[in-house]
Amino acid sequence: MRHEIRFSGFGGQGIILSAVIVGRAAALYDRKYAVQTQVYGPEARGGASMSAVIIDDEPILYPKVRHPDIFVIMSQEGFLRYGADAPENATMILDTDIVQGRPACRWYGIPATSEAKSAFGRVIVANIIMIGSLVGATGVVGTEAIEKAVRESVPRGTEDLNLRALKRGMELAAEAGRSP
Repeated sequence: MRHEIRFSGFGGQGIILSAVIVGRAAALYDRKYAVQTQVYGPEARGGASMSAVIIDDEPILYPKVRHPDIFVIMSQEGFLRYGADAPENATMILDTDIVQGRPACRWYGIPATSEAKSAFGRVIVANIIMIGSLVGATGVVGTEAIEKAVRESVPRGTEDLNLRALKRGMELAAEAGRSP
C-alpha cells in the first residue's frame, strides 16, 4: 500500500530528520520502498519547513509527493502552507500546542511540545513524540522498525530518551483517538 507523508513545522524542530527516520524504518526494517525529499532555504532559520516521504510496496517511480494522504504538522505556518488544504480522506497528526487550525480530514491532536517539556524536560524530542503518534495512529511502519530507525538516527547517548519519547507518542495517539 502506498502512503505519501508530508511533515511540516518550522526550522529547528527536526522536520527533515522525522521524514528520514520514517523512511529508514520503512526501507531498512519493513522491507518497503521509500524515498524522502525536503525543502532547504530560509526554512532552516525558523521559517516554515517541509519534508516528505513516500512509502510503497512497489518501486517508486517519481520521488515527489503529489497526493499526500498523511500529514504531520508541528507549526501554524506549516499547517497554513502545507496542511490546510488536506483532502477529506487524509489523516493529520497535529501538535495542538502550536497549531490552532483544524482540518476537514481525520486528525489526531497531540500536545507534543508541552509533553516534551513536562515529561522529558527537552523540547527537542517533540518531533520524536510526533513520529510515535504517527506510527500509533496510522501503522504506516511497524513498531520494531521505527524503534530501530530512531535508535540509529539520534545522537549517541540519547537513544533511551528518544525511545521513551517515541513510546509516549504512541500512547498519546491511542489516547487522542480519531477526531471527526
